[in-house]
Amino acid sequence: MKVDVLLGLQWGDEGKGKIVDVLAPQYQVVARFQGGPNAGHTLEFEGKKHVLHQIPSGVFRSEVLNIIGNGLVLDPIVFKKEIEGLSEKFGMDLTKNLLISKKASLILPSHRLLDAAYEQAKGDSKIGSTLRGIGPTYTDKVSRQGLRVGDVLSPNFSAKYKQLVDTHKMILGFYNFSYDLTELEQQFFDSIEFLKQFELADTEYVINQAINEGKTILAEGAQGSLLDIDFGSYPFVTSSTTMTAGVCTGLGVAPKNVGEVYGIFKAYCTRVGSGPFPTELHDETGERIRQEGREFGATTGRSRRTGWLDLPSLKYAMMVNGVTQLIMMKVDVLNIMEEIKVCTHYQLPDGTVTEQIPHDMNDIEITPVYKTFKGWQTDLTNFHCYDELPAELAEYISFLEESLELPISFISTGPDREAIIHREAQLSV
Repeated sequence: MKVDVLLGLQWGDEGKGKIVDVLAPQYQVVARFQGGPNAGHTLEFEGKKHVLHQIPSGVFRSEVLNIIGNGLVLDPIVFKKEIEGLSEKFGMDLTKNLLISKKASLILPSHRLLDAAYEQAKGDSKIGSTLRGIGPTYTDKVSRQGLRVGDVLSPNFSAKYKQLVDTHKMILGFYNFSYDLTELEQQFFDSIEFLKQFELADTEYVINQAINEGKTILAEGAQGSLLDIDFGSYPFVTSSTTMTAGVCTGLGVAPKNVGEVYGIFKAYCTRVGSGPFPTELHDETGERIRQEGREFGATTGRSRRTGWLDLPSLKYAMMVNGVTQLIMMKVDVLNIMEEIKVCTHYQLPDGTVTEQIPHDMNDIEITPVYKTFKGWQTDLTNFHCYDELPAELAEYISFLEESLELPISFISTGPDREAIIHREAQLSV
């Protein structure tokens, strides 16, 4: 059995949590392969809203084994709060169906301080970091001085911790950054003891054994493809590989074992933080979409920038990920629009019209070339079959499928887990 992959095709916040929850009954294992507490996967069911940051979105299905893979950076303090919140709210005991890779990197309190110091030093050139310590933790991983989850079992853990924190203190001193670690360190070490209640494992063996046993496995990505460290709008990106390739390095899965790749996108675009956004709307229309879509970060609470759907960037993300099925989210947010636009091409400063993302898009002005559609202006709450959809929405979907050369298998018509239309994968365009 191969590992199916689910990831975002835009700048994150596409609705991955809901789709993992919807698909989870088909899978015996759900595994996160990158990112950390900068992720916010929102799920809504039974009229309640739930946000997960580091824990795989399959946890609401008790029969599913959930794995935090080696590609993640784990904040023990956030982890403890997440687990306690789920236990208090739902009576869940995740010690029974959650494994944590010993090779996942640990976020220390001093990583968060470094994140704040680096961002403060950038001034007007800030990248919009979530200040969760993600970048500094990945930096320590790459520079081969970081701590990993398995280190908490070492009798020398305290000494290893002190050695790394002393290095961080020197850097903070260079930036003249004021801080107090005392309270944060107490929370950290309390959380480390809490973490030890869970099964810390060499999860690459677990994943590959599950593959050999023919179990169904879903790899869950965080953030979005356009925030990838290599292929995103650098330097306004995250610190990990958000692409399908990240499944291989973030879980220990061979490329030959990757199966379906579900690519998720919104019917429009959003972005949090700085960086290029060719179709961004700075007007009343953008604000209407923001309010209707409740476009405020699940992790940071920050207002998301909003804009029309961008096909050049979507095609790019599909190409580098090898997407086999498309999932369109938040169609219902556009119910209020009289007309809807889609960017089909970019016009560059020299007059060139292209479908490709220019390498220097941070430094040049890109003019979107739009195609306009009539809005459907219909409440989609009670629609559960594709054939029932308003003709205007069907036309919008048909155009996207023709342009993207791939069928849209799922269409989300509301935030609840039941508000989704599933179309058979054998549709042809």
